[in-house]
Amino acid sequence: MDVEETQVMSRTGEFTTTLSWQESVRSRVAAAMDRFAGPIADLADRDANEGDTRLLVADFFSVGLNFSKYHDLTTDYRTGGESNDYAIVLDGKLFAPVEVRGIGQDLDLRNIQMARRLASQEGAEWVFLTNGRAWRVYHLRPEGSGVRPVVVVDADLADPASYHRNLDQLFHITREAVVHGRLDALRRWREAVEAAPLSGLVTEDSVVAAVLRELSERTGHPGHAGDAEEVRRILTEQVVARGLAPAEAGGAPEADGAAGEAGEEE
Repeated sequence: MDVEETQVMSRTGEFTTTLSWQESVRSRVAAAMDRFAGPIADLADRDANEGDTRLLVADFFSVGLNFSKYHDLTTDYRTGGESNDYAIVLDGKLFAPVEVRGIGQDLDLRNIQMARRLASQEGAEWVFLTNGRAWRVYHLRPEGSGVRPVVVVDADLADPASYHRNLDQLFHITREAVVHGRLDALRRWREAVEAAPLSGLVTEDSVVAAVLRELSERTGHPGHAGDAEEVRRILTEQVVARGLAPAEAGGAPEADGAAGEAGEEE
């Protein structure tokens, strides 16, 4: 049996099936989403303040995301005399500051300025921002002399049409997913599918060869010398926007529509 799988007891009391840790965690997150749907709606209806929202957020961290309120969450961190709402501490080190807004407030990049300062001071790479209903997790990507917050996880529990997407997003910020490296893997995926890296991938030899095979099957053209160069030229000059070609790339667009604000460290 895989070391990351756990036996599950059936109703007959026998251990008859196995369940990977991912499936078990997803089931727990789904149950938490269902359980907290009512309280979230109640808080939203009365436009609860930040204090009441923090209580719900702490419970969701514990019940849904499996961060212990007594070991993994703390309110000890302060910046410039102000206290961050929460901070996630793993293995004795700050993993991410957590900024909580009132449930009726919209999330904005400006909300995490204090959290960014704390993360910078402590060497942390992540910042959590939530109003209990919406959950947003930023990676502080090094850029120039500072960092640029880039959204890696974005979920809105008030949108029932996005249930499965929300489940997948929240799965990546569970304690288990963080420890197993799944959040960081999602971060690497987000970086890899930005326009500039993809534009370089499209013109690699393996991709050009795959395009040639597909074109040959569709057209019956047996191929001749220079086909690969022609396909690469067309991909580079006509398919891929010239402004995104690797040699001309100036970096991906600013996250959150916050150009100019996010690129400088606080």
